[in-house]
Amino acid sequence: MYKEEIEKLLGESLVNHPLSFDNLYIGNHIITTEGGKRYFIKYGPKSKRFYCEANGIQEIAKSGKIRVPRVACCTHNFIITELIERGIYSNIFFENFGKSFAMMHKESASEFGFFEDNFIGESVQKNIATGSEKTTWCEFYINKRLMFQYRMAEKNGYASKSLTNGINNLEKSLSKILQDSEEPPSLLHGDLWSGNYLCGPEGEAVIIDPAVYYGHREADLAMTMIFGGFPQKFYDSYRTEYPLKPGWESRINIYKLYHILNHLNIFGRGYLYEAEILANSYICIN
Repeated sequence: MYKEEIEKLLGESLVNHPLSFDNLYIGNHIITTEGGKRYFIKYGPKSKRFYCEANGIQEIAKSGKIRVPRVACCTHNFIITELIERGIYSNIFFENFGKSFAMMHKESASEFGFFEDNFIGESVQKNIATGSEKTTWCEFYINKRLMFQYRMAEKNGYASKSLTNGINNLEKSLSKILQDSEEPPSLLHGDLWSGNYLCGPEGEAVIIDPAVYYGHREADLAMTMIFGGFPQKFYDSYRTEYPLKPGWESRINIYKLYHILNHLNIFGRGYLYEAEILANSYICIN
């Protein structure tokens, strides 16, 4: 469906490509040009999401601290990046990965958020900070992360009494939970789990599918811990390169909650109990 447009943007004819690009759903393929170049294409219905992904990849690329795929071109219907061949994991892969990720987090900005809203999975991620949200992480996080997802849960019929009580408590107590953890905004991947990194051809870590913004780096680490976590070597190396503030372990659940609420809104009630547990894990703090 997009063959002619792709060929024009790449400046080469395609020699292999899917028989059709179904614009009713998001899919991905490997395409090859007559010159032998291979690319990865992700496509779907017309959406800002492809530009947002490209902008996120390029923001990480500017840091020069960790590898991301080079963006070849992008439209409202697809994004094309270089195809990164997968390498072999070495016994120091996660040590190097942790160090590179920490170095990326040292990249900072003057304000929390990002210049545009983007996407985390199928959900919109609100990034455009206003007022005190620009310089106060607690304000940004409660408004643009927790309450935004909670209000979606209300609309979707998932706002149980337990979840509501937990969220109401967090609105009042978040500043106390996060006290003494203040740091400048860090460049975040935003959605790093085991499906969003790979081992490149030289054994290097490559991160993909970002939901970029500038925020507290503990939020990025919390996402890595949701689905079983990464090997301990990753976290040890990270903390050696960029030590975490005392008490970070006690704050992880507050950052996991955002992602679990997002999964609740995308995938349904199977995530409600976990969201309730996380939301109420700070119930004694006021």
